[in-house]
Amino acid sequence: MSRTAFLSAAAAMLFAAPLLAQTATSGSKSYGSVLAGKWTYRSFHNRPALVGDNAQAALDLIFAEAVFTFEVSGTSLKGAIDWDGGGLDLKGQVRPASGQAPESVAIVGTGRPQTSTAGWEYDYRGSLAYRWPNGIDQVPALVGTVIRAKPHGSSPAGYVASFIAVKQP
Repeated sequence: MSRTAFLSAAAAMLFAAPLLAQTATSGSKSYGSVLAGKWTYRSFHNRPALVGDNAQAALDLIFAEAVFTFEVSGTSLKGAIDWDGGGLDLKGQVRPASGQAPESVAIVGTGRPQTSTAGWEYDYRGSLAYRWPNGIDQVPALVGTVIRAKPHGSSPAGYVASFIAVKQP
């Protein structure tokens, strides 16, 4: 590599490093401690049709509503997702932010023995939403997708829905 090319590459890295560091942490606060706690969870059927002012059509997009409860230790996550009449136990991994990629989670939810969810399995992949530097009262949000990994009842494996989880105070 020529000296000019080396200096150009070094200058580009010096310019980009502060930007990448800010993006990776989405502001001055690391998200690691933000994941722990309770999150209001809603998943949605991925239907492209507009609902307009049809309130029932909008409500029909909701696949599930529940509460995530996360405990985080390093890059390990455990917890639960609970809803009226059921829930799943959660185990997963936290992937720290890197470069321009935000902190993310990979979680497996399994049904509880001797309950109505015994034998169920759902996989969740989500990332923390961008934290706007000038945002006012911004609430941390986790956005992603969920897949039914194992069939249960008449529900086949493979169904995918989008989700948003918003951090509770």
